[in-house]
Amino acid sequence: MLDRLQAVADRYEKLSELLCDPDVTSDTKKLREYSKEQSDLQEAYDAYQEYKTVTEQLEDAKVMQNEKLDDEMREMVKMEIEELSERAAELEEKLKVLMMPKDPNDDKNVIVEIRGAAGGDEAALFAGDLYRMYTRYADSQGWKTEVLDASLNDLGGFKEIIFMITGKGAYSKLKFESGAHRVQRIPVTESGGRIHTSTSTVVVMPEAEEVEIEIHDADIRVDTFCSSGAGGQSVNTTKSAVRVTHVPTGIVATCQDGKSQNSNKEQALRVLRARISDKMREEEEAKYAGERKSKVGTGDRSERIRTYNFPQSRVTDHRIGLTLHRLETVLSGDMDEIVSALTIAAQSDLLEKGEQAI
Repeated sequence: MLDRLQAVADRYEKLSELLCDPDVTSDTKKLREYSKEQSDLQEAYDAYQEYKTVTEQLEDAKVMQNEKLDDEMREMVKMEIEELSERAAELEEKLKVLMMPKDPNDDKNVIVEIRGAAGGDEAALFAGDLYRMYTRYADSQGWKTEVLDASLNDLGGFKEIIFMITGKGAYSKLKFESGAHRVQRIPVTESGGRIHTSTSTVVVMPEAEEVEIEIHDADIRVDTFCSSGAGGQSVNTTKSAVRVTHVPTGIVATCQDGKSQNSNKEQALRVLRARISDKMREEEEAKYAGERKSKVGTGDRSERIRTYNFPQSRVTDHRIGLTLHRLETVLSGDMDEIVSALTIAAQSDLLEKGEQAI
């Protein structure tokens, strides 16, 4: 691992030189490319520099321990060795994680699809709760959100809502949210006060660039129709809503929330590219599903991943056995503890399986 870390440090310092080179600063493409590469290496570089400093100090302290010292100084050196040893161990674990192969999609924007599943109107209302949870979490991270398509029910919930979250690292933090989310509460439609269980499904897909997924005009069929509001009621008489079908795969994307037919087509194509990319990724991962299934699951939209229990104010993530008794704050977007726990579980799983290339 130390050889790889030194290679990272050498590359980081070389990039620092390149970014001061007039030939690079005058080339926008190279400047952006090298700046991003250095930014990606920054955390590992800083941790490695600290690790080298700590290990050097530790060696010096061990040498000092063998010298003739009075009792007070010997105790001080002993304490310093303990502190430095602990910090060195922490940095070693951190570096192991940082040197694991990075998911190439981690820094990408995401397209999120939420649908009411089992439970009718209550499932649609819960889909609305999940949408607000993710948008508030996005706000806390400094990300932007944009609704691409939505279908409301008569109570103000979402039969389906598709939206984009734009911001660095969005996929890395939200990629474990795909699956079935279960809610247990007394529905607003329940007069008898009985607790019902409903579910909504979430799918999180990294945005696919045009260069990654090329869609030829000959392979798509574009249909236009009037956009509709709650319950399917038409809200205008112009055919601004767009449905794009990718004929080779049969994958469909619809958008009606834009201001024009062209903007709706553009948004629908963004969703279509993400869905095609997601399908290709699922097919590839299915080949290795038995070997690669992790603690946080497969990301399959039918897999029940989390329960939101209102009577007990409890949120339980079933994949890692995490339970929090602060339902309202989680639904208000305070998801950091859940996101961190899922990320750590996934990283630990990779370390245990020895899949990291150290």
